[in-house]
Amino acid sequence: MNISILLPLFGILIGGVFLASQAPINAALARSLGDPILAACISFGIGFVVLAVVSAARGSWPSGSAMASAPWWSWLGGFLGAFYVAVVIWGVPQLGVVSTVAALVFGQVAAALVLDAVGAFGLPIQAITWQRLVAAGMILGGLVLSRTS
Repeated sequence: MNISILLPLFGILIGGVFLASQAPINAALARSLGDPILAACISFGIGFVVLAVVSAARGSWPSGSAMASAPWWSWLGGFLGAFYVAVVIWGVPQLGVVSTVAALVFGQVAAALVLDAVGAFGLPIQAITWQRLVAAGMILGGLVLSRTS
């Protein structure tokens, strides 16, 4: 593999570590506050402040016309992220981090198969192959194994 593949893979791997860490951290915040939705709100608020500062420092704040030209569905990311954070905060204390993340990854891979197959949101079409189905099945198997004792 060349560096143009290794760097994004490494970044995504670190992102996965952060996501797995974020789940119990946010669940602890929810326990302290007594409300998982409030914990998700605070998590998003801190994330917003950090990203706004970085965006402003980079001089990359968009113009009104750039924002208006974005497709309507491109604004749904924040909603989807909020749902993800809230449901993970709710799920971690009940399922544990491993089962929660395994379910999350299986859901992502199952959706990704469909999104790739139809070329959703301007993506290049990627066929659903038996190898991809086996990969999804292995993740599902990991989820099932994580819940059996």
